[in-house]
Amino acid sequence: MAESKNGIDVFWHEGMLKHETGNGVFDTGMDPGFLDVLEKHPENSDRIRNMVSILKRGPISPFISWHLGSPALLPRLLSFHSPEYINELVKADKEGGKILCSGTFLNPGSWDAALLAAGTTMSAMKHILDGHGKIAYALVRPPGHHAQPTQADGYCFLNNASLAVRLALDSGCRKVAVIDIDVHYGNGTAEGFYQSNKVLTISLHMNHGSWGPSHLQNGSVDEIGEREGYGYNLNIPLPNGTGDKGYVYAFNHLVIPSVQKFDPCIIVLVIGQDSSAFDPNGRQCLTMEGYRKIGQMVRALATEHCDGRLLIVQEGGYHVTYSAYCLHATLEGVLNLPSPLLEDPLAYYPEDEAFSVEVIEAIKKYQNDKVPFWKTA
Repeated sequence: MAESKNGIDVFWHEGMLKHETGNGVFDTGMDPGFLDVLEKHPENSDRIRNMVSILKRGPISPFISWHLGSPALLPRLLSFHSPEYINELVKADKEGGKILCSGTFLNPGSWDAALLAAGTTMSAMKHILDGHGKIAYALVRPPGHHAQPTQADGYCFLNNASLAVRLALDSGCRKVAVIDIDVHYGNGTAEGFYQSNKVLTISLHMNHGSWGPSHLQNGSVDEIGEREGYGYNLNIPLPNGTGDKGYVYAFNHLVIPSVQKFDPCIIVLVIGQDSSAFDPNGRQCLTMEGYRKIGQMVRALATEHCDGRLLIVQEGGYHVTYSAYCLHATLEGVLNLPSPLLEDPLAYYPEDEAFSVEVIEAIKKYQNDKVPFWKTA
């Protein structure tokens, strides 16, 4: 289908549904033997099926143009990942699967889905780079932002967004800004560009710290990059319970000024609906209104600095129904629609943003004191 002139180009392939993550106690795959009902792994195909269906049959559908994704070729993966790591994944697939780290299962069909996720995201980026559209959304799974150059992590095999960033840089884009609103730290993306001043990585996440050998990064404010990349990794670890007002405050006081100083040629918005008030895998309190406002603010940044060029990449979001609603709201915001198309079926959620504002002000002071990037006009 041709690009959407006043809408969003969505890149998708149903082959990504073939990544089976199994049942157990939450994401462990474990059956303790004394539970009658085991739950699906949180990163299951149902969540994505609802995201697809709400965009196809929900009120936003007239603004959506659909494009078929395609698998990534192995040589392209080496723009971000090491040959040894890719060989490990290929070998695991040929041998019938492998548990790569806690909660992260490469099962039969998973590798093909991962290649589709990476390739589909790069296709969406290429669509923008080639001038066929300004706003594209890669609706993909398995997710990617925890995958580091040399290892899997947190349900992620290949770093879809980072591969798209590398494609943009290799295609002549001078600078790319990544804004990650998934509830978990985008550690893989940060790790991959930690020494680069061509990529500004911003992550707003709950303050969860390291969770083991696959995720050594803390996501703390002092992880700010190295060498040429010093100051170009902005971590915003928000206190548990941060809601719409807290996120908007963080955008206004940290995200927007940083992107304005950086002046990228394209923005990559990494979205996870696990920052919502009702997600089983996060402890933040965004509602549809918060996601809608974030979409509006990022669209404004793209219009101001990038000639409107914006790639959106799907990551987490594990409430099977509410995640789809929050996606709908985010894209409503990106479209700058005059009024909401969908009412929130779950909120209202009460919010006291005082502590979040206090934490954000402390992060802002740290950035002003420590980061040369912030000291320049």
